[in-house]
Amino acid sequence: MELRPAFRLNGFFMLLGLLVVAVVGAALAALVPPLGIIVIVAAVLLLTGLTTLGPNEAKVVQFFGRYIGSVSEAGFYWVVPLSNKRRISLRVRNFETQKLKVNDSDGNPVEIAAVVVYRVVDSFKSAFAVDDYEEYVQTQSEAAVRHLATTHPYDSDEPHRTSLRNGTEVAEELTTELRERTLLAGIEVTEARITHLAYAPEIAQAMLVRQQAAQVVAARSRIVEGAVGMVGMALERLTAEGMVELDEERKAAMVSNLLVVLCGDRSATPVVNAGTLYS
Repeated sequence: MELRPAFRLNGFFMLLGLLVVAVVGAALAALVPPLGIIVIVAAVLLLTGLTTLGPNEAKVVQFFGRYIGSVSEAGFYWVVPLSNKRRISLRVRNFETQKLKVNDSDGNPVEIAAVVVYRVVDSFKSAFAVDDYEEYVQTQSEAAVRHLATTHPYDSDEPHRTSLRNGTEVAEELTTELRERTLLAGIEVTEARITHLAYAPEIAQAMLVRQQAAQVVAARSRIVEGAVGMVGMALERLTAEGMVELDEERKAAMVSNLLVVLCGDRSATPVVNAGTLYS
């Protein structure tokens, strides 16, 4: 079975017609009581088919347990009488998962949480494919977040390796996985994003020191790279313009001095040679 529209008629026309039938039944009850009572009872039973539907809502119609269709357009309708009409919201919803403690792909314990935005697109599957589609989405979301955390590291210096801190890539991967997981329940996941990401408290301080050290190393590497380029440029300019003639020993001394000045973490303090003092 699959989603299909339910048989329905305009509710206002049916209400007007049933009122006329009720009036006729009341008149017949005075002349032929059994016939009049039957007409009135029939009108009352037909009134049970009236239902209203608001914007972004759907109603799943069951007649004595049998699915006969869904109504998803807002308005006032008449459907099969004596049927069960279950209301399902088609509005966009969102919820945030709990903070989950999971080991990432490097084995480090991390805390992670995500927000999921979704809506119902198939009222039949939402009503009959799962017991409770809201609980189903929440459970699948937590499972997807756990799986995401175990397949990626918290942080990575390798350019080809996606880490949990790569927000855009991780969000796309999480959204795609959730769409596959919730398709069975007639749910469309619009967006899923990480809202909380941190190392677990027991290793947070150690990882902070590690991150700081990594940043220092990266900064020093960039400084050395730039200094080597500047030294090479200076030697090339001096040689090209013929300002001074430097042998290999003086070039080595000049390179050493320039690297010390450029790579040092403090301002250089020049030393002026004033000659030798004799008493």
